[in-house]
Amino acid sequence: MSGHGALREAMVATCRRMNTSGLNQGTSGNLSQRVEGGFLLTPSGMNYETMTPEDLVLMRFDGTHVGARKPSSEWQLHRDLLAARPEVGAVLHTHSMFSTTLACLRRGIPAFHYMVSAAGGTDVRCAEYATFGTPELAGNMMKALEGRKACLLANHGLVAAGVDLPAAYKLAVEVETLAAMYLRALQVGGPVILDDAEMARVFEQFRGYGQ
Repeated sequence: MSGHGALREAMVATCRRMNTSGLNQGTSGNLSQRVEGGFLLTPSGMNYETMTPEDLVLMRFDGTHVGARKPSSEWQLHRDLLAARPEVGAVLHTHSMFSTTLACLRRGIPAFHYMVSAAGGTDVRCAEYATFGTPELAGNMMKALEGRKACLLANHGLVAAGVDLPAAYKLAVEVETLAAMYLRALQVGGPVILDDAEMARVFEQFRGYGQ
C-alpha cells in the first residue's frame, strides 16, 4: 500500500457503507479524501465489495495520478472542490434515490424543514445540467455550492462535502433524508417554507447545540 493506510481503509469502509445503507447502488458514486499534496479518490467502475485500499488512486491537483487504477470519471468535480475550499477534507458523490429523483426534476430543496440548514444555508441548490465527467459539470457544481456544503446535480445525483469522511457521509445521509421527506410532502401539496428570519434563528440555535 503506497501510504495513507488508515485513510485508505476508512475510505473503503465508507464506500461499502454507502451501498449497504442504500445511499448508493452498484459502482455509481465516488469518494475523495484530502491528503498532503493531493487527494485519494475511488477508482473508475470498481465494485465496492471487491475494491481494496490499494485500488484507491492518489490524485494531484494538476490532474495527474499515481497508481495502477484509472481514477473516477468525476475526478474534476472532487479536484475543483478540494482545491477551492481548504476547509473541506472529504467529498462524497452518490446517486441516492430521493436526491437523484429531485435532481431529475431539476428541483432543489427549500427550507421546508429547519434541518436544511445542515447543508450550510437556507436551501440545497440543484446545479445546472452538464455531462458527467466534464469540466462543465464541475463548474456548475461549484456555483451551486457557493456558501453551501451540499448540492444536487441535475439529472445526476448528490454531492456532499465535510471536514472529514464521517462528516461528509453524515451530511449526505441528512440531505437524502430531507429529499425523501420533501418529495413526500410534495405529493400531498406544497409544504410550508420557513422564511429567512426563522432560518437565521435556526442557525443561531445550532451555535450552542450538542456536547
